[in-house]
Amino acid sequence: MLNTAEVQCPRSISDEDRARAQIYQLLGVLLGSPPSSELLKGLASLQADDTPLGAASKNLAALAERTSPYDVEREYNNLFVGLGRGELLPYASYYLTGFLNEKPLAELRTDLMARGIKSRSDVKEPEDHIGTLCEIMAGIITGEFPCDSDLISQKTFYDAHLAKWAALFFSDLEEAQSSIFYAPVGSLGRAFMTVEADAFAIQ
Repeated sequence: MLNTAEVQCPRSISDEDRARAQIYQLLGVLLGSPPSSELLKGLASLQADDTPLGAASKNLAALAERTSPYDVEREYNNLFVGLGRGELLPYASYYLTGFLNEKPLAELRTDLMARGIKSRSDVKEPEDHIGTLCEIMAGIITGEFPCDSDLISQKTFYDAHLAKWAALFFSDLEEAQSSIFYAPVGSLGRAFMTVEADAFAIQ
């Protein structure tokens, strides 16, 4: 598992759930904006084991150690921003329908309203951005939001908004032409989505 920054948990959760929330939170931060020099330093000290998650963590740590904030910002912009659009469009609506701001976004907004989860006013991205969805999953696991935070609630959100496309997005991120630092981020996300899908399947 990853030794990332501690997630502030409003409720008492197991070590396994805390680790899950940390990975979701890390993915959310890395996909939401280019990492700062402080975050790169932290990523360089990631601990790894011999699992697929561990292998991705080891590669991410090695790249974080030798990647500058300038280079990773340029890579982030090439991948997700670009001139008009980046190489990848990290939105559920696009992956599921081929267009932005479609039914998956409307369904997500309805779900968030029902769960009492409000968008931050400083966030201009549509809520179905993969980084936002990862941050929401972290918050559901830790009990940050007023909705239920049990496994049923987590599985319902995952199945509705991540299961059908997130692994494909992370695979695309691994193989994207612009991906260097973000290639192991894709590997980490793909491996983690597999772990989550397998765990939820036996619930």
